[in-house]
Formats: sequence, C-alpha cells, structure tokens
Amino acid sequence: MEHSASAEGAVTSRVMRRLLPFLLLMYVLAFLDRANIGFAQKALQQDTGLTNAAFAFGAGVFFVGYAIFEVPSNLLLHRVGAKVWMCRIMVTWGIVSAAMAVAHSATTFYALRFLLGVAEAGFFPGIVYYLTRWFPQASRARALGVFYFGAPLAFIFGAPLSGLLLDLHGMLGLKGWQWLFLVEGLLASIVGAWAFWYLDDDPARARWLTQEQRTLLVARLADDSRRASSHGPKSVLAALVDARVLVLCCVYFLIQASVYGVVFYLPQQVAALLGTKVGFRVGLVTALPWIAAVVVTWIVPRYVDRTSKHRTCAVALLLMSGVAIAVSGIAGAPIVSLLALCCAASGFIAAQPLFWTFPTRYLTGAAAAAGIALINSLGGLGGFFAPMARTAAEAAFHSTSAGLAVLGAASVLAALVIVALVRVPERDPIPGGETANAS
Repeated sequence: MEHSASAEGAVTSRVMRRLLPFLLLMYVLAFLDRANIGFAQKALQQDTGLTNAAFAFGAGVFFVGYAIFEVPSNLLLHRVGAKVWMCRIMVTWGIVSAAMAVAHSATTFYALRFLLGVAEAGFFPGIVYYLTRWFPQASRARALGVFYFGAPLAFIFGAPLSGLLLDLHGMLGLKGWQWLFLVEGLLASIVGAWAFWYLDDDPARARWLTQEQRTLLVARLADDSRRASSHGPKSVLAALVDARVLVLCCVYFLIQASVYGVVFYLPQQVAALLGTKVGFRVGLVTALPWIAAVVVTWIVPRYVDRTSKHRTCAVALLLMSGVAIAVSGIAGAPIVSLLALCCAASGFIAAQPLFWTFPTRYLTGAAAAAGIALINSLGGLGGFFAPMARTAAEAAFHSTSAGLAVLGAASVLAALVIVALVRVPERDPIPGGETANAS
C-alpha cells in the first residue's frame, strides 16, 4: 500500500517535533558529562597532582568501559524498550559523573571514568537504533543530523556553563571543578527520570499520533525493514561478524580519534590562543567552532536526503576536517587557528549522521541493535587511544602541532577507507515510489 509523500512528510515532521528536542537534550548532557574534563583539566591537575599522561589515560579509559558493555546494553534496550533503559542509563551516569567531584587521586579518577563509560554504555547506539524505529530511511539522515546537534550544542551552551561553574571556586568550600561535575551530573539524572515518562518505545504505542498516522508510519518502517533484511545479516551473531560492519568499526574508530583528540583539549587550546586561563571567556570562544558545526550539520543532511550523496559528502567532510585539524596547530595567527577549528568541528560532526545511514540500510531488528552497538563500541575506542596518541606525538616531537597532525591524519584515513571499502547497499527510497541515485 502506497502512501502520499505529503502524508508521510506530515507524520515525519510531527515525530521530529515530538522526539528530537528531547533526544537532543539527552545527547547534550551525555556529551557534556564525558567531555567536561577538558574544562576541568588544569584545575583538576593542580589540585590532585595528575600528570599529563595520567590525565590522558583517565580521559580515554571511559571508552574502555563503554566498549565492553555497549552490545549487551543495546540488546537489553531492544528487549525492554527505550523508555526504561534510557532512564536507567542517564540516572546512573549522572550519579557517577557527580561522583567525579571526589576524584582526588589518579586511582579514583581512573575508576570513576571507567564506571562512567560502563554507566553510559548503550546510550548513543541505543538512540541511533531507536531512531530507526521511528524514521524511515528517506528521512533518517535529517533525524540523525538534528540529533547530532547535541555535540556542538553541548559546547555552545555547556562551554560557558562549565566556565561559569569553574568560576564558583571556593563557594561552600568546594573547588570549581567539583561544582562542574556535581551540577552537570545532577542535570543528567533529572532528565533521565523525565525520559521514563516522556518517551514511547515505538510508533504503535504513541498516543500523540492519530491512528492513521500510526498505521502509515508502521507500514513505511516495515517496508524499510524488509528491504534491509533482504541483503543484511539476520541474527545478532551474523551482524557481529559481518565484514561490512567490521569495516565501519574501523572507519568510526578513526573518526572518533579525531573527535575526542580535539574535544578533550579544545578548551586548553583556545586558552593558549587567547593567552589566558580557562574560564567564562574561554568558554564563550570555545563555543564558536560548535556554532559553525550546528550550521553545517543542519544544512548537509537535508541536502544528502534529497540527493542521496551520503557517501560523497561524508568523504568530503572528513577530508576537510583532517586538513583543518592539522592547520589549527601550525597557523601562526590565532584567528586562522580558530577558523581552522571551526572547519574541523563542522567536518567531523556533520560527517557522522551521514556515516550512520550506512549500517542502518542493511541492519534491522536485533541485528541492528547488535551491529550498531559494535560499531559504536569498537569505533569509540578511538576516543581511548586519541588522547594518548596525541600526548605521545607531542612528547616525541616536542611540539603540540605534531599531536594535531596525527589527529588530522586519522580523519583523512577515515575518508580514504570509505572511498576504498564502503559501498551504499541500496538507493534511498523516496516517498511516492521514486528513487534517487546512490552515491
């Protein structure tokens, strides 16, 4: 049964208005709680005596805990539903993040960062999988693009907030970095409890849709699922060993190495450009690359959903990001470095919603839950290795630009792997029965 493009567009728009702002809020808090140590770094090191190498290891060990529990967490979400599992994830990670306020030794710092990864495991792939339960393939890049606003918005609003919290140093006898972890962790737990009441597991249970809208959306999603299952792995095990999934794990690893190698140190890099310490002013300037990322991530997914050039645009964005990351470390003028950081953030943020349309074209059901989680968990280990690789390169060459060159090379390599090994398995379905050319 065919449905008109206008009817499908209307129900998709309604779902976007209902779900995406809340999912976006969740992702803002997730990204902020995993990356706020970039703001706390100097103050935390001064108070606890953490070395640069210890900080780099602690920053990255989050991703080890995250990777170990990623697939089991996503399979549990598939079984019990998003509203229950997302509530559990956010409440527990908020508690652990707030507990970072007592990280007075390297051992405590490592343990809490690892536990934060365990608590948050399954959040991001869970949301990607959840979006496949609500958005047909033809509108998925746009939905993922809006969700990906979370990373830049975490810094547009979170960077000044983090700087402001650091400036509360001494209030009620607490250090500024302690206020940072306590307040931002508490916010995550509150939103997690809210998620249980706000989210619906799938369109069939959404009372805010009409019966006609539910029927239309369920039918469209079922069509996509049948199409995906016709040329994708059918079981959890098959998804975990699928060659296409493993290639995408490698690509995502390289992307995440670039992302977190920059994110964890961006406040310090901006502070060095400005010649000042991290605080409210640095927080405001640090928001600029993320404002640029929001603009690009708003435009590009809409373009590729119309043209089906997901692969081509992803490659172009990653190449731009890689070059820009390297340039940010060698540019003499602060304004040039800042512009390069804007291009870098825009590239690696906007490329990721396009990337996630690749596996969701041939993964569905439990296989999708497992495959998406594996890609995110193994790929996310790039966030573990990036800080240490950057620190090692800087120490070996006695230059901060060397570390940025390594991160830029990772982004360029990700683009080359996509060119060589990633193929879009199917043309995008367009409402009304037409198809667009695959990239």
